[in-house]
Amino acid sequence: MAWLESHLLTATVFFPFAWGLIGLMIPSGNQDPKNAQNVTKYWTLIGTIITFLLSIMIFNRYQAGGPEFQMAETVPWLTVVGISYNVGLDGLSLWLVLLTTFLMPIAVLGSFAAIEIRRKEYYLFLLALETGMLGAFVALDIFLFYVFWEVMLIPMYFLIGIWGGKDRIYATMKFFLYTMVGSLLMLVAIFYISYQHKLQFGNYSMALVDLYRLQLTGGGFWAPQSLLFLAFGFAFAIKVPLFPLHTWLPDAHVQAPTAGSVILAAILLKMGGYGFMRFAFPLFPQGLAYHQNLFMILGAVAIIYGAWVAMVQPDIKKLVAYSSVSHMGYVILGLFSLNTVAATGAYYQMLNHGISTGALFLLVGIIYERRHTREISAFGGISKVMPLFAVAFMIITLSAVALPGTNGFVGEFLILLGSWKTSPLLTAVAALGVIFGAVYMLWMFQRVMFGPVTHKENEDLKDLNFREILVLVPLIIAVFGMGIFPNFVFDKLNPSIDRFIARSTVAVQVQTASTQGLLMAKGK
Repeated sequence: MAWLESHLLTATVFFPFAWGLIGLMIPSGNQDPKNAQNVTKYWTLIGTIITFLLSIMIFNRYQAGGPEFQMAETVPWLTVVGISYNVGLDGLSLWLVLLTTFLMPIAVLGSFAAIEIRRKEYYLFLLALETGMLGAFVALDIFLFYVFWEVMLIPMYFLIGIWGGKDRIYATMKFFLYTMVGSLLMLVAIFYISYQHKLQFGNYSMALVDLYRLQLTGGGFWAPQSLLFLAFGFAFAIKVPLFPLHTWLPDAHVQAPTAGSVILAAILLKMGGYGFMRFAFPLFPQGLAYHQNLFMILGAVAIIYGAWVAMVQPDIKKLVAYSSVSHMGYVILGLFSLNTVAATGAYYQMLNHGISTGALFLLVGIIYERRHTREISAFGGISKVMPLFAVAFMIITLSAVALPGTNGFVGEFLILLGSWKTSPLLTAVAALGVIFGAVYMLWMFQRVMFGPVTHKENEDLKDLNFREILVLVPLIIAVFGMGIFPNFVFDKLNPSIDRFIARSTVAVQVQTASTQGLLMAKGK
């Protein structure tokens, strides 16, 4: 128990993968293989629940307003080039860790009826993916972050490639190649800044707290800060995904199994936003200032583009996938507005998107298991035969369109309020996305749920069973809990947001001070 107290983060990160490896040793059950497969899925569910309980211990130990990085652990690794196993967390990490551990048991439980082949391998990949995601959120060594970033690719590659739809190979290769190309540019930038640390301080280091002290040249497109920001920003923009680097996402979502879609939308996309906040913004503030307007424009374009394309999708799952492009555009707009209100809203929007879009993919998976189609035209009048399903779908849809009282409203309102201070024009464009979002979501809901039952196959559909209710109820509680009590999140988040804004706006502050000094000198 003493070891757990002093190594709580490490235990939480690596427990899922270790649990999965033990699960591989469960007897194959030659006489009753089906029973062995059932043991595997319950074993995995128990492992994800234990991981969630460990994250609750982390939450209870975290002190808002305390040291910046808490529960930190450091072990030398490749000392020649300044790499160490260095983990810790602040408010930015805390809530994404909790989001991950909260959603994983739900994703596993949602897979019980959908996966019928190679279940041991499937659940091992899910647990390995959880370890990769948690490691990326708590890594304080930039190379360690890169390792976890790349580790996440492997299980997701197999989850889509083996258990995906008919075009799964194309989708998984596209996902892999897009992410890998961006990652390689980031790796080059990582070694460059470590070398710069040696030039300035006499030793290599990849510890984040050391790299924050670096003085790198800024001021133009070809300046080191500008190019380094683009190298990191390209990798993170692909993961968000930001228009026009988003094209891998709809294919990956449509082909992925339900749990893969849930994790991809709810957690993996947040790696992009988190990467901007943890690394790109504070490490290269002058590069950020130079490219700020470009990314704000791309964020606003993503909001409108994602909504318009979602509006014409015949496939429910593809509609939800393009809605992710639109919703994550709000995150980019809020982050690049560079003020506390917008940044807080952007972070909260990442959490909201994880809850609402994860729930939407689960709902789509539930109806797909019954009808084996996701075409909107194949449905109609579903609320008459599946009333519980319709109620759950309605609540999550209202969350996705940011109805006041739901979680989505808080995030989008803060983003629009904060970004107005930076760019009223782009904020006005983004506000149109709220209207378009309501149009495509409510229109889809109306066509699927209301009217007469238009297809004979829909007349005998079974409503939600007990397992499916267990999957959806925690998400519905989160929708209203986060919508009504946002301060529960903000209390532990705000100090980290303040530090993030202070580091990220230092270039703007210096530039403003220089301009004021020049004006004063001319006045004299």
